[in-house]
Amino acid sequence: MWTPTEEEKYGVVICSFRGSVPQGLVLEIGETVQILEKCEGWYRGVSTKKPNVKGLFPANYIHLKKAIVSNRGQYETVVPLEDSIVTEVTATLQEWASLWKQLYVKHKVDLFYKLRHVMNELIDLRRQLLSGHLTQDQVREVKRHITVRLDWGNEHLGLDLVPRKDFEVVDSDQISVSDLYKMHLSSRQSVQQSTSQVDTMRPRHGETCRMPVPHHFFFSLKSFTYNTIGEDSDVFFSLYDMREGKQISERFLVRLNKNGGPRNPEKIERMCALFTDLSSKDMKRDLYIVAHVIRIGRMLLNDSKKGPAHLHYRRPYGCAVLSILDVLQSLTELKEEKDFVLKVYTCNNESEWTQIHENIIRKSSTKYSAPSASHGLIISLQLFRGDMEQIRRENPMIFNRGLAITRKLGFPDVIMPEMKIVGCDIRNDLYLTLEKGDFERGGKSVQKNIEVTMYVLYADGEILKDCISLGSGEPNRSSYHSFVLYHSNSPRWGEIIKLPIPIDRFRGSHLRFEFRHCSTKDKGEKKLFGFSFSPLMRDDGTTLSDDIHELYVYKCDENSTFNNHALYLGLPCCKEDYNGCPNIPSSLIFQRSTKESFFISTQLSSTKLTQNVDLLALLKWKAFPDRIMDILGRLRHVSGEEIVKFLQDILDTLFVILDDNTEKYGLLVFQSLVFIINLLRDIKYFHFRPVMDTYIQKHFAGALAYKELIRCLKWYMDCSAELIRQDHIQEAMRALEYLFKFIVQSRILYSRATCGMEEEQFRSSIQELFQSIRFVLSLDSRNSETLLFTQAALLNSFPTIFDELLQMFTVQEVAEFVRGTLGSMPSTVHIGQSMDVVKLQSIARTVDSRLFSFSESRRILLPVVLHHIHLHLRQQKELLICSGILGSIFSIVKTSSLEADVMEEVEMMVESLLDVLLQTLLTIMSKSHAQEAVRGQRCPQCTAEITGEYVSCLLSLLRQMCDTHYQHLLDNFQSKDELKEFLLKIFCVFRNLMKMSVFPRDWMVMRLLTSNIIVTTVQYLSSALHKNFTETDFDFKVWNSYFSLAVLFINQPSLQLEIITSAKRKKILDKYGDMRVMMAYELFSMWQNLGEHKIHFIPGMIGPFLGVTLVPQPEVRNIMIPIFHDMMDWEQRKNGNFKQVESELIDKLDSMVSEGKGDESYRELFSLLTQLFGPYPSLLEKVEQETWRETGISFVTSVTRLMERLLDYRDCMKGEETENKKVGCTVNLMNFYKSEINKEEMYIRYIHKLCDMHLQAENYTEAAFTLLLYCELLQWEDRPLREFLHYPSQTEWQRKEGLCRKIIHYFNKGKSWEFGIPLCRELACQYESLYDYQSLSWIRKMEASYYDNIIEQQRLEPEFFRVGFYGRKFPFFLRNKEYVCRGHDYERLEAFQQRMLSEFPQAVAMQHPNHPDDAILQCDAQYLQIYAVTPIPDYVDVLQMDRVPDRVKSFYRVNNVRKFRYDRPFHKGPKDKDNEFKSLWIERTTLTLTHSLPGISRWFEVERRELVEVSPLENAIQVVENKNQELRALISQYQHKQVHGNINLLSMCLNGVIDAAVNGGIARYQEAFFDKDYITKHPGDAEKISQLKELMQEQVHVLGVGLAVHEKFVHPEMRPLHKKLIDQFQMMRASLYHEFPCLDKLSPACSGTSTPRGNVLASHSPMSPENIKMSHRHSPMNLMGTGRHSSSSLSSHASSEAGNMMMMGDNSMGETPEDLYHHMQLAYHNPRYQGSVTNVSVLSSSQASPSSSSLSSTHSAPSQMITSAPSSTRGSPSLPDKYRHAREMMLLLPTHRDRPSSAMYPAAILENGQVITPCTLTPSTTLWVIPPRPFPPGRCASLLSTPSQPPLQAPNRAWMAATPRCLAAPVAVYPP
Repeated sequence: MWTPTEEEKYGVVICSFRGSVPQGLVLEIGETVQILEKCEGWYRGVSTKKPNVKGLFPANYIHLKKAIVSNRGQYETVVPLEDSIVTEVTATLQEWASLWKQLYVKHKVDLFYKLRHVMNELIDLRRQLLSGHLTQDQVREVKRHITVRLDWGNEHLGLDLVPRKDFEVVDSDQISVSDLYKMHLSSRQSVQQSTSQVDTMRPRHGETCRMPVPHHFFFSLKSFTYNTIGEDSDVFFSLYDMREGKQISERFLVRLNKNGGPRNPEKIERMCALFTDLSSKDMKRDLYIVAHVIRIGRMLLNDSKKGPAHLHYRRPYGCAVLSILDVLQSLTELKEEKDFVLKVYTCNNESEWTQIHENIIRKSSTKYSAPSASHGLIISLQLFRGDMEQIRRENPMIFNRGLAITRKLGFPDVIMPEMKIVGCDIRNDLYLTLEKGDFERGGKSVQKNIEVTMYVLYADGEILKDCISLGSGEPNRSSYHSFVLYHSNSPRWGEIIKLPIPIDRFRGSHLRFEFRHCSTKDKGEKKLFGFSFSPLMRDDGTTLSDDIHELYVYKCDENSTFNNHALYLGLPCCKEDYNGCPNIPSSLIFQRSTKESFFISTQLSSTKLTQNVDLLALLKWKAFPDRIMDILGRLRHVSGEEIVKFLQDILDTLFVILDDNTEKYGLLVFQSLVFIINLLRDIKYFHFRPVMDTYIQKHFAGALAYKELIRCLKWYMDCSAELIRQDHIQEAMRALEYLFKFIVQSRILYSRATCGMEEEQFRSSIQELFQSIRFVLSLDSRNSETLLFTQAALLNSFPTIFDELLQMFTVQEVAEFVRGTLGSMPSTVHIGQSMDVVKLQSIARTVDSRLFSFSESRRILLPVVLHHIHLHLRQQKELLICSGILGSIFSIVKTSSLEADVMEEVEMMVESLLDVLLQTLLTIMSKSHAQEAVRGQRCPQCTAEITGEYVSCLLSLLRQMCDTHYQHLLDNFQSKDELKEFLLKIFCVFRNLMKMSVFPRDWMVMRLLTSNIIVTTVQYLSSALHKNFTETDFDFKVWNSYFSLAVLFINQPSLQLEIITSAKRKKILDKYGDMRVMMAYELFSMWQNLGEHKIHFIPGMIGPFLGVTLVPQPEVRNIMIPIFHDMMDWEQRKNGNFKQVESELIDKLDSMVSEGKGDESYRELFSLLTQLFGPYPSLLEKVEQETWRETGISFVTSVTRLMERLLDYRDCMKGEETENKKVGCTVNLMNFYKSEINKEEMYIRYIHKLCDMHLQAENYTEAAFTLLLYCELLQWEDRPLREFLHYPSQTEWQRKEGLCRKIIHYFNKGKSWEFGIPLCRELACQYESLYDYQSLSWIRKMEASYYDNIIEQQRLEPEFFRVGFYGRKFPFFLRNKEYVCRGHDYERLEAFQQRMLSEFPQAVAMQHPNHPDDAILQCDAQYLQIYAVTPIPDYVDVLQMDRVPDRVKSFYRVNNVRKFRYDRPFHKGPKDKDNEFKSLWIERTTLTLTHSLPGISRWFEVERRELVEVSPLENAIQVVENKNQELRALISQYQHKQVHGNINLLSMCLNGVIDAAVNGGIARYQEAFFDKDYITKHPGDAEKISQLKELMQEQVHVLGVGLAVHEKFVHPEMRPLHKKLIDQFQMMRASLYHEFPCLDKLSPACSGTSTPRGNVLASHSPMSPENIKMSHRHSPMNLMGTGRHSSSSLSSHASSEAGNMMMMGDNSMGETPEDLYHHMQLAYHNPRYQGSVTNVSVLSSSQASPSSSSLSSTHSAPSQMITSAPSSTRGSPSLPDKYRHAREMMLLLPTHRDRPSSAMYPAAILENGQVITPCTLTPSTTLWVIPPRPFPPGRCASLLSTPSQPPLQAPNRAWMAATPRCLAAPVAVYPP
């Protein structure tokens, strides 16, 4: 029992199901299904891929997923309940899958592998999302990675761009068009940058800019492999700026033992640090990581005598550096730790220790020593970006490794607020650098080894514990010992020590430096000889300044005591201190050493201590009551860092001073407050704005301050008109936001304290303040730059005060304030451009403010905002800012669209903006067109961005409009002219939208929404058009604009749903429907409303409407058909015919379909037989009902036939079709235009298209014939011709002359000089009649050169092939027709067949020559039938003339040929086993073409077929006669010396005929036809028998003449061959003697004296099929009398069939008449051949022609002797497996240039299934290949006599006789 499912609604297929049950649904793994019903383990439902096909599938094949079901029941929809981005990834991967495979097919391998990688990443990221184990931050990061990859893949695959907000796909219905446009822009930008997804919305005006992101280096020391020290060591790592020459970070200290491991075992794998707070600016510096190695041990490393072992000194050892810039790129890309090795260099001179790192960086190699290559510091680095909290959150593992935070010296670029406000760490670090010292020698012979010891002491003399840090990573200590420089009285240390002294111990503390000499004697004492000190704070309360300090050195010794620190603290510590206390008694214990000095430098990084005297004075103002004015004035000179550190204290102080004496200090406090507020606008201190906000909200206590602040502010405003310098006023304007915050908070405090007293006074003061603000803005600033800046500062800050005012006033009150202020600004005409920008920016911030989001305020503010925008748009000023404001307004209105007030706001915008928006867009678009045309300077207002902005604004407005708005809009037009202008504008804008492609192709969401808005708007406006411009007020311009828009709309590429995936198509149809159909109905309705005015649009709209019917949407086509009927009907009524409709329709059809439009079903649009669907009858049905029925039907029929041809042409042109197809289509279409519809212009156009195709394919002869068609249309007249195609305006005579010259040129290039000569004569005649002797001379010379070329240049004779195209799948012009094709140069049958099969890859080659039956003709398939045919030349007389050169004859044999012949042998009656030739007949098929070849195409259709049967006797006569003719022609050439050089050709021909006659040849003819029985049975053949006898006698005579000529020219080395020929000729003559007694007279050349061998057999022995050992690949049959083919069986390739040898055994001969005929034609029988393997030719067709045999030649000159291999193309007869090796062997052989005559297939299939193939050579068989070139002197004899080859003597004479009848046969098999 099937029951509807409740929960199981959606699932994923986890195992493929083949639908093996009734009604089973075929499912692939990964598909999703919607489940409708269930029953006992089975579900019934649909696949989401094919929602229309229901079926059954097993429940256990489905993984169920939760889903949301809407509209339960028959039409329910199911949406999976999962994260939308997971759904998107799933759908996208399915879409990519098919495209990904196509990349491989199209050889886009790089993208193929990249996409595969991205798809795998997406699958992994999707899995992470579905796991549910991620934190919110991790989910956000995963989504970011997913969207970046999705957008990257869509971009590279050419798919649609997906607009997103916060990584989620946006719903276009929920946001305004402007916002959607911005999201598209943002998504495009993020894709192009290939970086992290940026926010999908651009920041609003007034939003804070993005803060600089700090960088951090994670550093880890892996090991120190430099083990040669042998002592403990300290390694200090720091960041060093080479350009500045200073260290920029603290030091990171690693303490190592003598083995290179950490001294503290707990530090193993934990020697790591984080260098923090590096800015982007720092990353561009020339930074280095510098490592200083300090060893701890003896004074000298390798000298144990220097000092006792128990004393350890800190001694400099070495240094290493690493450039950050060199490794930054790899660190940025890698995003993980990367290892580096740092070589440690030692210093050559300790006095230069402080510069060792600089020397290494500069590569001053003389100052340091290089280490062994294998040793050094191994470190790893990783780069992080973001604040510390983020780093800590994202990388918790590194913070668990004992990470040492190593700070930047000083504060970072962006200072964060301190703990007092927001809870961050208090920082109080003093960085002290031990610079240098200058000390006396002290009477010693050598210099001292000085060590400095430092302590931090409190005021009571106590040493502060743990207040000294040598570097991060190690605990603090109480004392510091410097490293010792050996024998140096002027040591330079350069060591930085950090002093983290507690803030409460800082005051009163001081530093004491003790100097000791470290002796290297045995005792190793450290003797104290002096000290220095320095207090940390001055008497005035400021800390030690950031500077170098020179400290006095006081003498002392080890006995001196420091217990009473007061003894030395009273002494001056430095020169400045000395100046402060001049009266120092000289009797003190410690005496200053005047010649010694000690230098330190300090840098304070403290959030609580200051070095500034002025700041300290301000904080302690009560101590200096007389200096308050001065102190407040000097606040400006305090550094920003100091101010933000003490921000709350300073503010408290200022407001206390204000309360103390408002009158006296009010203005100064106000100025100080303005200075501090503006300081926080600096990006460095921007993070302190929250500190200020917190202070105002929680700590500010100035309840009375508002009065003075308002008073000062108003005073500043009022003074602005008078003062020349207004810097302080402008600063106050910039501080307006925080001034109002103080004012409002102060008033709140006061109101709270007094229960709301003085409220009216406050409101009044604010009113007055706003009046002053309006006064400032209303001033004319065109002549005052300072006033301009003041107004600009005020306008910039003005929108920031709205939120503060809303705390004290209602929304309406604040809106009124703002409206008055904005209204006080002068119009754009009266202010400068810069002020324009500021004013609009202020309006933009107003629109973006919270105030504008209230509908109450919008009602007040919107009119003034729209007024200013309207003014700017009218004057085309600041368009980009205006578009931004409008976008914000539309965004707010869309968000608030549910509110009732929105209707009123939209109405307001329509009235104010719609017209000006249209005008603006038209202006921008026209400028854009002009810019494209001129390509001049780039105009920023003509860019695509600004066009897109305004288009989105217009669409937003139109989308918000409803019926009421449209009604009001149309009612408000004062006249029809205004309405007309509006309609023309909006229609023009819409047309431009579709023509200009404002939105990129992949913005599908945007394009569809645009189309939806356009079609909705057009539906509203159609009624107004019909109502106002139809009857008496008909306006062609508006209607034409409307129709053009509708046509463009329907033809939009984005609406052609047929080319997109089914899933995407369904989504679009569900949301919008098919908008083409909607517009088509609208178009049809409007056309019907036109009435009698339809005639105005004939024929103008035929082309556009026809374009609509080309859209592959049946419903649209059906809607449009009646319009064409209307057009025909209206023209018929007006003119009595519809010639205009007919002509225009044909022209437009041609141009549109040629452009690639239309589809296969389109041809049925006008078809007679097709019943079109839909509510309208077909065009034909409507035509049949009219009075003009006959002409209408004729017209529809012609158009239908034209469509068939046009679509074939289109398909060929747009695909990668071959030359033949394109030419055939073009010829077919060209002839249609000429013969059927007589459109001469179209005919000429296609003539030139065809000519261009021929030229591209280098078919110059065909190109000339094609152009000749146009030339023949012209006359030698002076009639003027207009400009046409590429021809200029000229006379008909000039155009014809130019054409003739061009045609002659093409004939020349095609070597068809005979065709060019008549044209030369025609031109000569014209030049002569005009007395143009110069041109006449030129053309006569041209003609003469053509005659020379004919005689001198060699031309190849082409092959001809008959091709049948059967089946309905062929193009119309080929379907079920047969053609004869002229082959390319050197193209043989196999190559031609291969070419045809590659042109038609779906075709199957037919394996028989019989005409196909109806089943094949009507099937939906493609069948090709191909075989070679023989041309039958028309110029027989030329070919029969003896003295005509062969090159002339050669041309006439293969040119101007219209008839071709193909022969098929068959047996008639009983077959004579002894001599089968008695019953072997020939079926001769003659094909007549529509045109002669060559012509305008390389192939023409067969017009007529004729079949005749040739009797065996007639065939024998033709064979012998043709051979005689060939012999005579060849002998004649040698007699007239037309062939120079060698006589190989004659030798081969004579040998072939004589040898065949001797060894079997024509003897079979004698047996067959001279027999008494035959004569008795065929009394009517007596004359023919006599003719055959005469021909045989003639052959003997011709051979005698030939041998005489051969005797004359033969080379001495070829004499053995000549003697052999004489001997065999005598044998041949003797054999014929008894039959023909008249042969007793021998020719002189054949006399016994010349030929020692006698017994010339004079009879030709016909061949027997039983023992044939030789068969030729082709068998051409020639017309009687032609000299091109010798049709005698007396030669074997004497002329050109000298290749193509193929071996076969005795058992390979079949019994069919075709086989027999093959062998009869290819060789003469010789009994001696039995059992031997001889030379045989490749048999190429099972249907060889009896008119040419292996005894016949196909050329008059020998071609190259190349063995031909049969083709293994698809469609050829397949070989049995046992012969497949033979075919493979043949395929290895080169192709052969010979002439097939009736060859259809390259191998013959015999009746018993065997195939004639090369035999297998036995090991004893020797294969000799004779080279394909004439024999040089001496070469032939050597071939015949060298030991490596059997000589022509017994026992191998039998072989020589058994060779095929051609001396130059390329393959000879010699028996052992």
